[in-house]
Amino acid sequence: MTATEHAIELVQTAARAASDKLAQQIVAFDVSDQLAITDAFLLASATNDRQVKAIVDEVEDKLREIGAKPVRREGERDGRWVLIDYGEIVVHVQHEEERQFYALERLWRDCPAIELPADVVSHER
Repeated sequence: MTATEHAIELVQTAARAASDKLAQQIVAFDVSDQLAITDAFLLASATNDRQVKAIVDEVEDKLREIGAKPVRREGERDGRWVLIDYGEIVVHVQHEEERQFYALERLWRDCPAIELPADVVSHER
């Protein structure tokens, strides 16, 4: 099984939104073979709590514009790791310290990467 075209569209829209807010290390994985509950993960990180919130807000705004509504959202209060579940995709926006500590890329490295559009830039400090 592979991620649906709709899930890929959601990932690409969310990646562009994260890039617009200067997110770092933007990557996406097709986790559909490993998880029955979702098709894809998008990971992005930020250098501070305010930027995490800005990225989350932009992702939600851009996905809402194409008709996607989150099923649930977790972690917003702390601003260190926000998870937004859209059913078909799950977006993880992490403070860079949490990103290094939890290393989600290591957990999902056996899953195929989803190619992101050329206009998605992972900003580095």
